[in-house]
Amino acid sequence: KPVRLGETVTITITVKEKRPPKNVVVFDCQCLNNLGEVAISGSAIVIAPATKIRCERPDLPDINLRYNDRYRAIINECASLAPCRTAIVHPVTADALLAVIEAQDEKLIEPILIGPEDKIKNAAKEANLEISNYRLVATEHSHAAAAKAVELAVDREVNAIMKGSISTDELMSVVVRTKPGLHTDRRISHCYVMDVPTYHKLLIITDAAINISPTLEEKADICRNAIDLWSLIANDASKPKVAILAATEKINPNIQATIDAACLCKMAERDQISSALLDGPLALDLAISQEAVLTKNIVSSVAGDADILLAPDINSANMIAKQLTFLGGANAAGIVLGTKVPIILTSRADSVRTRLMSCALAVLVSDAYNKRFLK
Repeated sequence: KPVRLGETVTITITVKEKRPPKNVVVFDCQCLNNLGEVAISGSAIVIAPATKIRCERPDLPDINLRYNDRYRAIINECASLAPCRTAIVHPVTADALLAVIEAQDEKLIEPILIGPEDKIKNAAKEANLEISNYRLVATEHSHAAAAKAVELAVDREVNAIMKGSISTDELMSVVVRTKPGLHTDRRISHCYVMDVPTYHKLLIITDAAINISPTLEEKADICRNAIDLWSLIANDASKPKVAILAATEKINPNIQATIDAACLCKMAERDQISSALLDGPLALDLAISQEAVLTKNIVSSVAGDADILLAPDINSANMIAKQLTFLGGANAAGIVLGTKVPIILTSRADSVRTRLMSCALAVLVSDAYNKRFLK
C-alpha cells in the first residue's frame, strides 16, 4: 500500500531464524501505515558480522522530497488545445514580460500587451527580450490598461486576462465595476491550485483573493466555481471532496462559519450544489490529515482526503495558502473564475512552473467556456 510524505509509519523487525554455520540471520519485517494497515511485509536474509561493529553516524545533508511534478502533467494536457488569446495588463517590468514569454514558449497563450508603450518597450530592453512581433495596445496608465483588457474580453477578442505589473485590487476593481462587463450569474471568486509536497494530491484553496467575508449564498457560488475547476484538472470521474473549514468540527451558534458549513452540506444533499461531496464544519487538521481523523474518531467521506478547502473568509484562506507556500514549500497557481473569461493572477514570487500552471488553468477554463461546460 502507498505511504505518503509526512506520514508516520511503524516498522517492526523480528529475528525469525539463525543459521550458525555461516552467520546467516533471517528477519521478519513489517511496516504499518497510519491506519494500521500493512504497507510492506517480507523477509530479509543477511550475513551477520562475527564481531561487533561500531560506526560514527555520517554527517548527511538535509534532503527534501517531493512528488512528481503534478503541474507538468496538466500543462502537457494543454498541448492538444489551442493557445489562449490573452490580454496582458500593464506588463511594464522585466519579470512580467518574462512570464509572458515563458507561457508563449509553452504554447499556452497568444499574448496581447496592453499598457504604456514606452514603459513596455523599456522593460523588454532591460530584459533583452524581442517583442516586436507582439500586438501592443497603448494606454496611458495601468487603470486604462485594465479597462481595455475588459473591453477586449467583452468583445471576445481575447479569451483570458493576465495580470502584469498591476495590483490585484486595481485589476479586479475594474473587472467588478465595469458594466456591461465580465459578470455572469455566478459570484466572482479566486482559486489557488496548490502542489503541496507533503500532501498526496493537488489541493484547491478558495477564496484567498476576492471575497472578503462571503455570505452563505456567496460561499455556495465560490464552492460551485471550485468544483467546476476541479472537474477540469481531475484525472478521473469521481466527485471532488469539499471540506468546509471552521475553527471546530462542532456546530456552534456563536461561530457563523459552522452554521454556514452545515447549511452548505444540506444544500448539497438537496442538489443545490451538485457534482461533489461536501462535509463541514471541519477544522483544517481534519480536512487533510488521516491521523487527525482517526484520533478524533470522525466518520466522513471527505475528512483526511479533501480535494477542495473552502475557507470561511479571505483572511483564513490567504493565510493557509501563504503558510503552505512559504513554510511548506508548496506552489500556488492562481486563477479567477465566475467571469466570462478566466483571469490569471500571478505573483513576482511565483516560480516558472507556477506561472505556467496558472496559464494552463486558463487554457482549460477558456476551452470549457467555449464548449459551454461552465454555466
